[in-house]
Amino acid sequence: MSSWGVVAPGFVTTERTAPFLDGPDGDAVRGQNPLGRVATPDEVAYAVVFLASEGAEFTTGTIIDVNGASYLRS
Repeated sequence: MSSWGVVAPGFVTTERTAPFLDGPDGDAVRGQNPLGRVATPDEVAYAVVFLASEGAEFTTGTIIDVNGASYLRS
């Protein structure tokens, strides 16, 4: 059986986001969460690997937010 969860990342440090995050709005983005930074690609990948694993079979319908708590679902 497979899992049907999804990963919903927030801002991620990449080559494409670096100019924005290094600019005048970067501090505001980093300040949106308690960790004071944005995710790395590896942190997003870990969530994807979990959903692809055998141990995630019962996570059907799950949304994994990888955003440092800048957005909380209820």
